[in-house]
Amino acid sequence: MIASVSAFLSDSPAAHVREHTSVLASAEKRALVWMAERLPRWVSSDHLTALGAASMVAASLAFVQARSTPWALASVPAFLALNWFGDSLDGTVARVRRRQRPRYGFYVDHVVDIANAVLLFTGMALSGLVSGWIAAALLVGYLLLCAESFLATHALGVFRLSFAGFGPTELRILLSIGALVAMVNPVVAPFGLREQLLFDVGGLIAAIGMFAVFLVSAARNTAALYRAEPLPQERQ
Repeated sequence: MIASVSAFLSDSPAAHVREHTSVLASAEKRALVWMAERLPRWVSSDHLTALGAASMVAASLAFVQARSTPWALASVPAFLALNWFGDSLDGTVARVRRRQRPRYGFYVDHVVDIANAVLLFTGMALSGLVSGWIAAALLVGYLLLCAESFLATHALGVFRLSFAGFGPTELRILLSIGALVAMVNPVVAPFGLREQLLFDVGGLIAAIGMFAVFLVSAARNTAALYRAEPLPQERQ
C-alpha cells in the first residue's frame, strides 16, 4: 500500500497554477501577505488550519443554537471571520516563509474544507432557518464543485478558487449578512409571493448557481482536454 502511494506521488505534479479572480481576490492577497509577514514565527500553517476548522465548528453550533436563541446568529460573522483568517492565511504563511509542502497542504486544506462544509450545512439544517432539502442541495452542489475542481487540478494543472467573481471570501460575507438579517427577520416574501424562509430563498438561488457552474466548468474542461489529447489517427 505504501509503495503504491509513493509511486502515485512520484508521478503526480508537485505544483499547480492557482487561479483566483474573485471580486476581492487582489485586495485579499495583499492583506494576507501583509499579515503573514507580521505573524509570530511560532504560529504555523497547521495552527491556522486548526483555527479555521474550529471556527467553522463554532459557526455551525451557533446556527444550531439559533433554533432556541436567535441572537446566537450575531456570533456567526465573527466565527466566519476567524475561519477566513485561518483557512486563507495558512497557505500564504507557508509561501511567505518558503516552507511549502504542496501535496500535504493541498490535501489537508481541502479535506478540512469538505468536513467544514458538512458541519456548516448540517448546522444550518438543524437551525430551523432553512429546509432540510435546501441544505442538502447546497451540500451536494458544494461537493460537486469540489470534485470537479480537484479533477481539473489533476488533469489540467489549474486550480480555480472562484467562479463568476465569487470565491470563499465573498460567500462568507453573504452568509454573514444573511445570518444577521435572519436574526431579526428570518422570513421574506419575494416578489409579493407567500412568505418563505430567507435562507430557503437564498439557498435555492445559491444551489442553482452551483449546479450551473458545475455544468459549465465540466463542459469547458472536457472540451479543453479533448482538444489537448486528440486521437492518434488525428495527429498531424
